Amino acid sequence: MTSAVEERLRRDELGAFLRSRRARITPEQVGLPLGGRRRTPGLRREEVAQLAGVGVTWYTWLEQGRDINASEQVLTAISRTLRLDPHEHLHLFTLAGAPEPPSDKQCNAVTPSMRMMMAKLEPYPVVVRNARCDLLGYNRGYTWLMGDEVDDLPFEDRNTLVQCLLNPRWRERMLDWETNVPRVIASFRAAMAEHVAESSWKCLVKRLKAESPLFARLWDQHDVNPDPVRTKQYLHPEAGLLKFDFTYVYLGRRSEITMSTYTPADEETAAKLPLLFD
Repeated sequence: MTSAVEERLRRDELGAFLRSRRARITPEQVGLPLGGRRRTPGLRREEVAQLAGVGVTWYTWLEQGRDINASEQVLTAISRTLRLDPHEHLHLFTLAGAPEPPSDKQCNAVTPSMRMMMAKLEPYPVVVRNARCDLLGYNRGYTWLMGDEVDDLPFEDRNTLVQCLLNPRWRERMLDWETNVPRVIASFRAAMAEHVAESSWKCLVKRLKAESPLFARLWDQHDVNPDPVRTKQYLHPEAGLLKFDFTYVYLGRRSEITMSTYTPADEETAAKLPLLFD
């Protein structure tokens, strides 16, 4: 049974998520006139409601976290209006307490077989990401390596590029941060060539350019490097220096979802990994 407090928190999170996605869509993107000066960026609530074909009051209540139900058809219309990518679309349904769309299950969920692989590889860290660097899944070895805060990351921050650039605690653990981050950004730009018109990618770039001067500088250089980083060094607060080799497994013939495994690059690292997890 879900408690009243949990339901309240879920509805609040739903409202915050909708407001954040509404703020990133400009009137021009959806074919609306500017209509004079706007106090806040993005679409107005009444514009989202109009485009989605729902009542303004009802949509306002949804953003306010009122205890109302939304059908799959209405959620799909809102998702389409806000130009959510498949990952965000699934998140919307989850927060709204609606049944998970079958197509999104296939596209985004980490499958049972993938979870089994991640568990079997422990204590080696393993992480699953898409081409946009969104964090889709990981095992306990990865949590041990990067810190327990991984489990508590807000949805909009569950992106390894965001964490590498904006989270100082991640930076402290990554000894070769200055060497590898430019390569990661170049690889990300190469991947974006297939997604240049997608709002989720453009909004991520806009956020990183605004919040990371390093990203803004490197992004303007237009470097591309499709080859991923193969080795990394970490400074664990308890285990000390760790060196890992990377292996990238692409989950499907043309899939952009990859499973990255961290295997010890030397005997010292192998000896420091935890043998068991509680």
